[in-house]
Amino acid sequence: MKMQLVAMAAVLVGGLSVAGPATAQDAATVRVGTLAATPQPINPAKEFVGRIEARERVDVRARVTGFLQDVLFEDGQTVKEGDLLYRIEPEPFQAALSRAQGALDQARGQSAYADQQYARAEELLKTQTGTAATRDQRLAEQLTAKGNVQIGEANVQTAQIDLGYTEIKSPISGLIGRTAVTKGNVVGPDRGVLTTIVSQDPMHVIIPVSQREFLKLKSDDRTAAKQELTALIRFSDGSAYDHPGKIDFIDVSVDRATDSVTMRAEVANPNGRLIDGQLVKVTIELEKPVEKILVPQSALLADQQGFYVFVVEDGKAAVRRVTLGREVNMNASVETGLSPGDQVIVEGLATVRPGAPVSTYPAPVLPKAS
Repeated sequence: MKMQLVAMAAVLVGGLSVAGPATAQDAATVRVGTLAATPQPINPAKEFVGRIEARERVDVRARVTGFLQDVLFEDGQTVKEGDLLYRIEPEPFQAALSRAQGALDQARGQSAYADQQYARAEELLKTQTGTAATRDQRLAEQLTAKGNVQIGEANVQTAQIDLGYTEIKSPISGLIGRTAVTKGNVVGPDRGVLTTIVSQDPMHVIIPVSQREFLKLKSDDRTAAKQELTALIRFSDGSAYDHPGKIDFIDVSVDRATDSVTMRAEVANPNGRLIDGQLVKVTIELEKPVEKILVPQSALLADQQGFYVFVVEDGKAAVRRVTLGREVNMNASVETGLSPGDQVIVEGLATVRPGAPVSTYPAPVLPKAS
């Protein structure tokens, strides 16, 4: 950690300044720059490795078998839901529909004839010129004819559906990959994926969190129902992504293979900078900030007892032992050792000794915490 390197480099100067007694030379007034210890809002954060995942992803396949007549998109273009992507040769399916429609008309004619025959058998039975066996036979023929009509209607519907499948349309909006086939090839349900479409905005970030870190998150009450967790993204080159994400899902079980819990964040992607499958670093922050005193890392000194800073007390330099939290920009958060209002010496440390009289001037203000 950078603050540790800075602090260790100051051990010789800092350690000697604490241990050595004040001399006549030390008693000379030293001009130093100070900052008032002021609590600033910061977000407790932890960094994880995450992977970008499209919110919607579709492998486009043919649902009927036939010759591919047209490919109606360019590889890598943006498509909208309902856009026509492929056209399969429709003529065989139109012929199948006509054949099914003809069979249905035949079945309807036979059904109408069976209805008439059954009605005639009923009348003859009432006048005792027909028999019950004949009536029953005509009833069976009527029911069979009605069944054939239903089968014919189903066949027509199936043929219409198959004809509709000759036009393959985009089920979602997003970026389309390259086509795996060109026109003239035979495609079908068992011929593999034709192309892939991934949605672009918003995207998901999948974050595997070890059980150990997950328990820390819970112990800090960061997964309370009424508190939203914020996810900040950085790319592999260290640059920050300018849209924060929100944790919207925490898995209900632990992955036995990795002993981790999967968290998911949703993040806006209006400019398409996030790409499906991309590896990123994710910092999870609590939306509600906590107040911490920050000091520049350049103000930190260290010896065998730990970290300390110089403060001004009654016009003299005094040592304050501190315990530190995490880094925030070029600063360090102080957990204990300083109180609001303490004048921390941040400039002129090279000549400061414990108990030496100092004159102060205001040092430049700390960068705002983020």
